[in-house]
Amino acid sequence: MNMREFSSLVGLSPHTLRYYEKIGLLKNVQRNSSGHRAYTSKDLTWIIFVKRLKETAMPLDNILVYASLRELGSESLSQRQKLLELHQETLKVHIAQQEKHMAALEEKINIYKCGKVR
Repeated sequence: MNMREFSSLVGLSPHTLRYYEKIGLLKNVQRNSSGHRAYTSKDLTWIIFVKRLKETAMPLDNILVYASLRELGSESLSQRQKLLELHQETLKVHIAQQEKHMAALEEKINIYKCGKVR
């Protein structure tokens, strides 16, 4: 698929996709006979995963480390797993904090609903 289709499908701008390619996060993008980018289903799967990592607040530097390890193949499986496990722990802490914030907001909203404004 071409840049416009791929960009629309993954919800990232062409600028972002070119940037990801420039920094090495998206590698070996195929080109058609005209020299235009031709994205594959493999590219789609990878970018969806990258987006998920970004949406869970993994720093771009860590995503780049993961991408580099991924290129090494099966010899880096344990390192990739460890990186994801560390991120998972960070995410759990973040979710717990957000749940506390949500509870505080709900408590305040209930105060307003009951007319017991302080």
